[in-house]
Amino acid sequence: MPTPRVRIAPSPTGPLHIGTARTALFNYLFARRHGGTFILRLEDTDVARSSVAFEQDILEGLHWLGLEWDEGPDAAGGEDRGPYGPYRQMQRLERYAAAARGLLERDLAYPCYCTPDELEADRRAQEAARQPPRYVGRCASLTSDERAAREAEGRTGALRFRVPAEKVRFEDLVRGEVEIDTANLGGDFVIVRADGTPLYHFTVVVDDAAMGISHVIRGEDHLSNTPKHILLFEALGHAVPAFGHLPLILNPDRTKMSKRKSQTALSDYRAQGFVPEAIVNFLALLGWSTGTEEEILSLDELAARFDLDHVQKGGAVFDRERLEWLNGQWIRRLPEDELIARLQPFLEADLDAGRIDRLPAPEEIRALLPIVQERLPTLGAIGDLVGFLWIDQLEVDPELLVPKRWDAATTRDALGAARDTIEEAVGPVTFEADELEPPLRALVDARGWKAGDLFMAIRVAVTGRTATPPLFDTLVALGRERTLARLDAAIELLAREGAAA
Repeated sequence: MPTPRVRIAPSPTGPLHIGTARTALFNYLFARRHGGTFILRLEDTDVARSSVAFEQDILEGLHWLGLEWDEGPDAAGGEDRGPYGPYRQMQRLERYAAAARGLLERDLAYPCYCTPDELEADRRAQEAARQPPRYVGRCASLTSDERAAREAEGRTGALRFRVPAEKVRFEDLVRGEVEIDTANLGGDFVIVRADGTPLYHFTVVVDDAAMGISHVIRGEDHLSNTPKHILLFEALGHAVPAFGHLPLILNPDRTKMSKRKSQTALSDYRAQGFVPEAIVNFLALLGWSTGTEEEILSLDELAARFDLDHVQKGGAVFDRERLEWLNGQWIRRLPEDELIARLQPFLEADLDAGRIDRLPAPEEIRALLPIVQERLPTLGAIGDLVGFLWIDQLEVDPELLVPKRWDAATTRDALGAARDTIEEAVGPVTFEADELEPPLRALVDARGWKAGDLFMAIRVAVTGRTATPPLFDTLVALGRERTLARLDAAIELLAREGAAA
C-alpha cells in the first residue's frame, strides 16, 4: 500500500458534529497507523451558511480531541500549512473553473438552460408516473445555435456532467465489492450552478485529486455518491482513490443520529464535562472493534492497533451510558493536579450561575478527591456531587427531610438527638469519619430506628440532597461547626413547619 494521504473535509455551516468527529478520528488513526498524512480541508462554498464561528468550533474541537492534522488551516481564519493549499474551497474557485472548462471542451459536460419551473414539472410528471426522479436530458444535445438562442433569452446555463450508461464497480475497504448502475444516479447531474458556484460532487473530486488523496474514508451516507465521484475522477483523468464507508451512527432506537432527535454537537459534550480521552475512546469503538476484550485505550494505543478490517458494516448505536462509563474510567486515571485543573472551569461556571457562593481553593478540591474522583461521571457533575460545601445559606426542602417511615415530629426529634450525639461525642480535633459513625449507630440501636432513616435525614439536613458521597465523609468535609449549624437549621425548619400546620 502506498503511504496514505487521507482527509477530513467538514463544512463550516454548523458546529462540529459527533459523526464528523468520528470520521476525522478514523482518518487520523488510519494515517498514523500507516505513517501517512492527515489533511484538514474546509468545504466552505455554502457562503450563506458558512461562518468563521463554525470554522473555529470545528478546528478547536479537533484540537481538543488531539487530532492534529499535518496539512490545512492552523486556526479559524488563519494561514494554511502544507504544499497543496489553499485548503479552503472558496480560495480554490479558479481551479474548479479550469477543471469545468476542460470537461466542457471535451464534451464530457454541457450547459443546461432548464428553468426551475421546467425541472419541477418534470419531477411532478415522473412522480405521477411512479418513476424515480431523473434529469430528462432536455439540454444534452443542444446545438450551438440552440444554446445561443437560449442565452439570448437571458438564460444562464448551469453545467451538467454527462453520465455514461454503465455499471460502476469498486472494492469498498469496509463493505467489500459494490456495484451501482449509473441508471440509478438520476441522470446527468449539475456540477456548476448557473451563477458559477461549483457543487460538492465536483469540488470534492477536484480537491482530492489535486491533494493526492489516496484513501477516502467517510460515512455510509456518501456511499451512493461514490459512483458519481469515480466517474468524475476518470473524466478528469485522475487516479481513483480507494473508498471506505463507515457505518452510520444510530440512536438507541436504531434511527439515524440527527440533531433533531439527538445531541450531536461535540461542544455540548465538552460543556457537560466529558473528557477528550473518553470521547476519543468511545468514538473509536463506535463501529470498530479492537478484536480483544480491552476497552480503555488512549489515542496512541488506538493508532497502534487501528485497521479498517475490523470496522463493522452495520450501524453503530450511540450508547450514552457506555460513554459516561468510559468517561468515569478516564476521570479516575487523571493525576490529581490535572483533575483539579480540569474541574476549575466547571466550578467557575457554577459560581457564575449562582449554584455555589464561593470558589473553592485547589487544596480544598484536593482534599475531596478521595471521595469524588471515583464518583464523577462527568467533570460537570462536581457541583451536583459536592456543591453544597460552598453554599452559605443552604435551602432544604422540608418534604425531603422526612423519611417515608417517619413523620415530621419523629424526624425533628431524631435530628436533635443526632446533633447532640455529634456535639458531645466528637470534638473539633477528632472530627473524622471513623469517630462519627460508631456513636450515631449506637443512637440508632438505642432508639430502635432504621439506620437508613436517620442517616438520610442527616444527609438531607446538611446537604439539601438525597444523594451525596458517603455520609460520614460528607460530614467531615463540611466540618464540625457547619454540620451542627445545618442540623440546627433543619430542626428549626421542621419546628416552623409543624407550628404552621
